[in-house]
Amino acid sequence: MKIELWAIGKTSEKYLEEGIAIFEKRLKNYLPFAWIILPDVKLKTTDGNLLKKEEGKLILSKLQADDYLVLLDENGKQLTSMELAQWTERRLASSGRRLVFLVGGAFGFAPEVYARAQEQLSLSKMTFSHQMVRLFFTEQLYRAMTILRNEPYHNP
Repeated sequence: MKIELWAIGKTSEKYLEEGIAIFEKRLKNYLPFAWIILPDVKLKTTDGNLLKKEEGKLILSKLQADDYLVLLDENGKQLTSMELAQWTERRLASSGRRLVFLVGGAFGFAPEVYARAQEQLSLSKMTFSHQMVRLFFTEQLYRAMTILRNEPYHNP
């Protein structure tokens, strides 16, 4: 199974791009992994609901029927790093072509995207910018792979 991490819009901070690139390169030693950057929706409005709706249309148009969609959402289930490793191992053993993790835009997800998703995960009870979540989740996914391989990166 291939893992993809999708996000709306480019990362705007160089230090985040550099950190993401480090963990993306490391992840490719463990499994097929890809970063997919969906273009920002260009609307002349600050209406968050309208932006979410248009982003939702874009997201749903890119998904395939057998994709397993996981939203990285502040209200999702919280896992420890060990639990994420076990969760990932179960998902990788299941059927399906792609496991898609989705970082939403600044206003979150449209109701249609919530309805399409199989699960929601949260990185913390704290709120992080959608830009920072990209780095944090990429690192946590790398950590999960090292846990599964019993490698020394994770110190319990």
